[in-house]
Amino acid sequence: MPPTAPPVQIEFVERAADVDEALWRACFRDPQEGLFWYRTLDASGLGDQFEFAYALIRRADAPVGIAPCFVFDVPIGLVAPAPVAFCLRRLSLLWPRVGHQRTLFIGSPCADEGMIGLIPGVALDEVLGALSEAVLQRARQLKAPMVVFKDFPGATLPALAALPGYCPTVSYPGTLLELPGAGKGSYLKSLSHNQRHNLRKKLRRSGALLPLETKVVKRPSDAELAEIFGLFQQTYARGKTKFERLDRRFFEQIREEPPAWFILQRDPAGGALVAFMLVFRLGDRLINKFIGLDYGRGDSAFLYFRLFDAALDLAYATGARELQSGQTGYRAKLDLGHGLVPLFNVFRHQHRLVHAVFGAIGRRVTWSSLDPELAAWLRAHPDRDAAADAGQ
Repeated sequence: MPPTAPPVQIEFVERAADVDEALWRACFRDPQEGLFWYRTLDASGLGDQFEFAYALIRRADAPVGIAPCFVFDVPIGLVAPAPVAFCLRRLSLLWPRVGHQRTLFIGSPCADEGMIGLIPGVALDEVLGALSEAVLQRARQLKAPMVVFKDFPGATLPALAALPGYCPTVSYPGTLLELPGAGKGSYLKSLSHNQRHNLRKKLRRSGALLPLETKVVKRPSDAELAEIFGLFQQTYARGKTKFERLDRRFFEQIREEPPAWFILQRDPAGGALVAFMLVFRLGDRLINKFIGLDYGRGDSAFLYFRLFDAALDLAYATGARELQSGQTGYRAKLDLGHGLVPLFNVFRHQHRLVHAVFGAIGRRVTWSSLDPELAAWLRAHPDRDAAADAGQ
C-alpha cells in the first residue's frame, strides 16, 4: 500500500508579519512579490476596502506554505461581459447588492499573478484540498458566499479546476516582455518593422516636443512623493478598470522596501515632474508596477513610451531578462512587443443556483469581452489560434 500522505493543517493570521520571515523567503522566491509586498499592503490603510489574512499551511505540523487572502465586495460588472454588466448595473439601482458580491479571494488585490507560496518539494495538489476546505469555512464565517482563486497562471489551472464544485473563468491576461541580447539594440531588432518604426517615431516626436530629464531614485523625498502621488491620481482617474484604491500611505510604505525603484522624468524648463514609474527589481525580472502621467502635456508627448524607454534602460543596466507590465493598457504594451500571459480565476459560490448563474457568465468571458483593446488586437491578428480569444 502507498504511504499515507501527512495531514495538512491551515491556520489564518491577520498580518504578513505574523508569519516567519524565513518561511516567506522560502515560499515566495524571486521574481514573486513576497513579504515586502504584503507588509506594504497591510500598512497602507486599505482596511476600508479589503480584509487581509494569510493562510499558514502546515503539513505534519511543519510550516510548508502561505496563501495570501482578502475579502472584497467586488463589482460584478468588472468581470462580466458587457451585456450582463449592463443588466446588473440597471438592477443594482433597485437592489444595490445585485451589483456587488462579497468575495473571499486567494491572491492579492494588485499583484500581477495570484500565488500560493510553497516550500520546495511540496506540490500544490498536495495541500489544495485542505486549503479549499479551510477557505470555504472562513468565507462562511465572514459572510462571503463567493470564493475566488484570483489571477492564477495556467500551470496551476489543472489542480485548481479539479477542486470539487469550482468553475474556472478567464481573467485579464498579464503582459511580459522577454529582453533579448545585452542591450537596447537587440530589443529593437526583435520588434517587427512596423513596431520598431512606430516606437522610434514616437520617441523622436516626443523628444522634439518635450525634452525630459530622467532620474532613477531609490527613496523619493516627501516633496517628490507628493508629486508622484499627484501624477498617480491623474492616471488612476482615467483608468477604466479599478480594483484597488491606493492613497499616499502606500507610496510612503513602498519607498522603504529594497526592491522598489522610482523612475522620475522632469521637464527641465521648469523642473515639473511629468511622468513616473514605480518598478520592482526581483531576480531576473523588472516589474512595471504603477505609473503616473501629466495628461495636460497632450497625447503627442507620448509620455508612456518615454517611461518605457527609461524602464528598458534600467532593465538592461541592472541585468534584467524580463520586463513585466501587468494587466490592462494592452494596446501600447502589445505595440512594444510584450506577450500575453493567460491568467484565470477559479471560483465557487456557496449557493448552488447562484453558482450556476455565475458559471454561465464565467463561460462567456473571453479576452475580447473583458477589454476592447484586446478585442481589437485579436481581430487584427486572425492568424492567432482560436483558443487565444478564450485566453488559453
